[in-house]
Amino acid sequence: MTTRNRLIVDILAAVVYLIAANPAVTGLAVHEWVSVGLVVVFVIHCALSGDVIIATIRKRLGAGAVLNLILDAVTLVVFMVVTVSGLMVSRFLLPLLGFVAPGYFFWNPLHSISAKVLLALLLVHVVAHWRWLAALFDFRRKASAASPVDKPEVVAKTKEK
Repeated sequence: MTTRNRLIVDILAAVVYLIAANPAVTGLAVHEWVSVGLVVVFVIHCALSGDVIIATIRKRLGAGAVLNLILDAVTLVVFMVVTVSGLMVSRFLLPLLGFVAPGYFFWNPLHSISAKVLLALLLVHVVAHWRWLAALFDFRRKASAASPVDKPEVVAKTKEK
């Protein structure tokens, strides 16, 4: 998978998360449906990042890599808690499937707290990968700002003539 495609998935995940994270604005039904879409995007993000995680584990791990893997693992666990607790307090999706989950007064506070923890972890995740993002955008900016003469394929074609 190319870096560009990973970036597209990451941006899509961020946008979908921002929509899903505010049920007061979107309404509860939209919140629940968009959250299902977020689960799909999150699974795609994890699958695309799997090769990077495996390569990191195979290398001799430095402190930064270990902390990043721990952050990713904790984020995954908290995301699963948010997802399960969200399903358990669902007022649209679960009843649509014919289910009503007991224990609302357990699941609702768990969902609220874990959602806030997830937000904090996602912010830390973005900060942890900030250098990669900055380098990626800086490379794209420099590449688009270069004049056609500076591009190797244009220089090669010009010399041929």
